[in-house]
Amino acid sequence: MALPYELLIGLRYTRAKRRNHFISFISAISMLGIGLGVAALIVVLSVMNGFQKELRTRILGVASHIQISGINSTLADWPAVAAQAAKHPAVRATAPYVQAQGMFSFEGGVRGALVRGILPDQEDRVADFRKTIKSGSLDDLKPGEFGVVLGADLARLLRVFVGEKVTLIAPQGTVTPAGVVPRLKSFKVVGIFEVGMYEYDSGLALIHLADAQKLYQLGDGVSGVRLKLDDLFHAPRVARELAGIVQADAWISDWTKSHANFFRAVQIEKTMMFIILSLIVAVAAFNLVSTLVMAVTDKQADIAILRTLGARPRSIMAVFVIQGALVGFIGLGLGIAGGVALALNIDVVVPFIQNLFGVQFLSKEVYYISDLPSDLQWGDVWGVTGIAFVLALLATIYPSWRAARVNPAEALRYE
Repeated sequence: MALPYELLIGLRYTRAKRRNHFISFISAISMLGIGLGVAALIVVLSVMNGFQKELRTRILGVASHIQISGINSTLADWPAVAAQAAKHPAVRATAPYVQAQGMFSFEGGVRGALVRGILPDQEDRVADFRKTIKSGSLDDLKPGEFGVVLGADLARLLRVFVGEKVTLIAPQGTVTPAGVVPRLKSFKVVGIFEVGMYEYDSGLALIHLADAQKLYQLGDGVSGVRLKLDDLFHAPRVARELAGIVQADAWISDWTKSHANFFRAVQIEKTMMFIILSLIVAVAAFNLVSTLVMAVTDKQADIAILRTLGARPRSIMAVFVIQGALVGFIGLGLGIAGGVALALNIDVVVPFIQNLFGVQFLSKEVYYISDLPSDLQWGDVWGVTGIAFVLALLATIYPSWRAARVNPAEALRYE
């Protein structure tokens, strides 16, 4: 099948050695600019996706996908509530919890914290605390032994280690003839966990559910039930459906509401970085405009000859659209290849650069996440590819239109 002559001429103009080497140089710069912009966009979006995934993993390692809590901070018949919630096909596991405020004291040091009573075996099914234990063991939380697992920063602020005893002061007091006396209980530190987020590491302590019920005088009640789903992204829909299933006076909330600020901030930052880095592709597209304008000026005699041979203006326009699109396509291919390769190997490239120059991009003392995570999503790659290709095509319109308006007589007058 014979190819259209517009395509053949456009391809020939792209690969032919130009009389004006400066045009070739500008064309190469445009190609590299588009490639650099596309690669930068792919890598940055992958890193932002990685940060979002890492934050989500760390938060949901402590929090729950869905939480059913009593209206008055007490859920009396929690086994029935857990059984009703477990009937939903998307619910994988349930676990009761008691949550209240407390104050820990050790050798004159005092720190407030959120005290969470858990059943270690059931908690493993809805959270990943066991993976975050740095010393001690979660299995040492046994009913009646009053053990406690502290966050790493909370333990450091109290200057306490595994095996030592701390005093937990509950805000609910005990009424005596002398007045209301705060309830005190000595707890043995049986473990220390480190999630990697200051909010939890400095302000969360775990005790056994039975000890929490006794300390906060809840009887057989709990604060609520935590749920884990098959797909965490379905949490809002499942929470709405559970409202019609659970027969109890309770609040039902999901992780997208309880930690919305974290993910909204990351999403806004990702969007802004996408807009800012898109300007790199736009600048490369402007370079492509100048390249084609100079190419049109350089090829005026050829355009005039084609016109005298019967080529229509839209055919001349198609020649230079093809030439510019091919330059953009090559740059786009280089950018996609480089960006995908770097995004997939960023865990190797970044440490190499750090060791080579002796720098640390993300210090452990400052940032929650000290390594650059990367999560390549092909939807982002195709989105960047589409935008870059559209910009490259738009950049060819004016020079091609100008080529189509070349007057053959004027162009050949001095040839």
